[in-house]
Amino acid sequence: MDRATLVALVAGVLQGIFEWLPISSEGNITVFLTALGSSPEAAVQFSLFLHVGTAISATAYYRDELREVLAGLPAWRPDSAFGDEHATLSFLAVATLATGVVGIAALTTLEAAMSALTGGAFVALVGVLLVGTGVLLRVADSGERERSERDPRQSKSGGVEFGGRDAPNLVDAVLVGALQGLAILPGVSRSGTTASALLFRGHDGPSSFRLSFLLSIPAALGAGALTLATGGVPGVAPVPAVLALASAAVVGYLTIDALMRVVERVPFWGVCIGLGGLAILGGIALVV
Repeated sequence: MDRATLVALVAGVLQGIFEWLPISSEGNITVFLTALGSSPEAAVQFSLFLHVGTAISATAYYRDELREVLAGLPAWRPDSAFGDEHATLSFLAVATLATGVVGIAALTTLEAAMSALTGGAFVALVGVLLVGTGVLLRVADSGERERSERDPRQSKSGGVEFGGRDAPNLVDAVLVGALQGLAILPGVSRSGTTASALLFRGHDGPSSFRLSFLLSIPAALGAGALTLATGGVPGVAPVPAVLALASAAVVGYLTIDALMRVVERVPFWGVCIGLGGLAILGGIALVV
């Protein structure tokens, strides 16, 4: 196995694991590939492409829920769009639209940053965004704990009791979709940011991550399509790219259930800040 194929496979495995953790899979894989000599542009494009693999995993894992959501499409009406029966479908549609609008603008900004920064400076920027994600997760975690302490008579998640609304509304959809669009920036955790926003909006932990990962499916497929439409995956031959995609899909499907239980118990805000700090130091070292 040549070096390029090995790196692609490892990146796919990392994507299959990191996608379910609120630590920015794109940011960490971008740092990994940049450290191995890839340009920032190529590293970001490849990491976006790998999200298609975990979109396949999420589709397989949530297949029953997706089937149930889509079954309500014929009966959907605008006047009851966010009623209990159609709330998830409307949430996914509106949030995906918001993601597309904000994501294209964020991608333009990202491309400008990549052309202006050296490899080390770009790695340091990813580190700063990871630290920012960690701070956001810390605030969300504190708010959720305070809410649990105020009202202990609430639904359980991994042994910790949380309260929350059952159905998302239009404000949830626009807010979460916009934040998911910003998560195209490497270092901004898509799952961490969107789940945190839902927690702030009053949803409980399980509902927040469920909606977040359902929403990841159209967003990841769109990011992969955008990558292919704008020149393909630079610096990666077709066979290693397909192998990386397959490894991301398989590993993602095998790990999603276990890792989502881990997320309920581990304070990943500290992991984000630690990884961000290392990326900042590493980027500075590369620049110097």
